[in-house]
Amino acid sequence: MLIGGTVSTPPASLRLRSTLNPQNAVSQSSQAAFPSPVPRQPASYSITDDDLKSRGFLFRRTAEGLNLDQLNSVFVAVGFPRRDTAKIEVALQHTDAMLWVEYEKTQRPVAFARATGDGVFNAIIWDVVVDPSFQNLGLGKAVMERLVEDLQRKGICNIALYSEPRVLGFYRPLGFVSDPDGIRGMVFIRKQKNRK
Repeated sequence: MLIGGTVSTPPASLRLRSTLNPQNAVSQSSQAAFPSPVPRQPASYSITDDDLKSRGFLFRRTAEGLNLDQLNSVFVAVGFPRRDTAKIEVALQHTDAMLWVEYEKTQRPVAFARATGDGVFNAIIWDVVVDPSFQNLGLGKAVMERLVEDLQRKGICNIALYSEPRVLGFYRPLGFVSDPDGIRGMVFIRKQKNRK
């Protein structure tokens, strides 16, 4: 899926229509390297940072304090395969933006998403998860709203993600569309050699 945004020469159906909130700015020393970031305006989130904090949830935008074994447990709980934590660490080192939610009482991650990309034009969102015990509280939407905003603040206008068909309905209200203007994604799949 692709978020409504500009793709080099933008078709009208892909232009960004969101707002930004300077209160949630990610402090990035490299931000000056990005050409013409999107102007900052107040965003309207489905749930405020203060409301989430009053319920014991804290937003984190770096891997500092993130227990990878606990994150891996969340991945497994939502149906992802268990991953090698050393590889998760490498993936996080190559991540351009991330946002995770820590539950204060347990100091465990309960929601997570990250994005990789070229840092200027394109980003792909990966690993969007919410611990099943914490689903239906608005955490997934809160994480996605803020992650997309962080990417847009950097001037990134082409934001895509992979999604299972059963959760497409979650992403559509956030501005993501399937096959915009006939654009389709493709994935390379290595053919297995027949062994005799």
